[in-house]
Amino acid sequence: MKWLDHLEEWLIATFMAAATLIIFASVVHRYIIGFHVPIVQDWLLSINMSWTQEACIYLFVWMAKFGAAYGVRTGIHVGVDVLINRLPDQKRKYFVMFSLLAGALFTGVVGTLGATFVWDNGLHHAAYQALGLNMEGLIEGPTTPDLEWPTWIIYMAIPLGSSLMSFRFLQVAWTFQHTGELPHHDHGHVDGLDEVTPAPVQGATP
Repeated sequence: MKWLDHLEEWLIATFMAAATLIIFASVVHRYIIGFHVPIVQDWLLSINMSWTQEACIYLFVWMAKFGAAYGVRTGIHVGVDVLINRLPDQKRKYFVMFSLLAGALFTGVVGTLGATFVWDNGLHHAAYQALGLNMEGLIEGPTTPDLEWPTWIIYMAIPLGSSLMSFRFLQVAWTFQHTGELPHHDHGHVDGLDEVTPAPVQGATP
């Protein structure tokens, strides 16, 4: 399951690329529509781009949820650990494990509650409809203002992002239990530079 090791990066990059393309298309559309070209202008006016802002907001919400899971996996979340690091190793281990398991429990609860909310918000209606089950008494659920998508699709970011975050907490806790190491992010590190060996300068003495 190597793909799982970098799942957050792929998702965040995809959402960011989609938001960039949508914003670019919206700006170009708004700019070109100002030129008085009879046939082209009428065609551009018929294209509805009012949904772009709402779509980008939702994409950034999804980026934030999966970015939080990425932060747990790579150790970039802000934490106050001055006192913890001054404790003896054995006591420090207990406190670190407690904080990791507490984080897993909290995000797991949020993910579970989020899944329940999404189910009641219209996912149950969509699931029953797809399976051909009896939908008597089920509520279809609200839709978004501009995109007119079912809101449960947007709210899926909560159970998916929080569940992945809980999994990352457990993953870090497992690694810490067996190796005693926590993920640490070096802000000065740039991927790929460590492997580059500078070429020797001709004429220079070793």
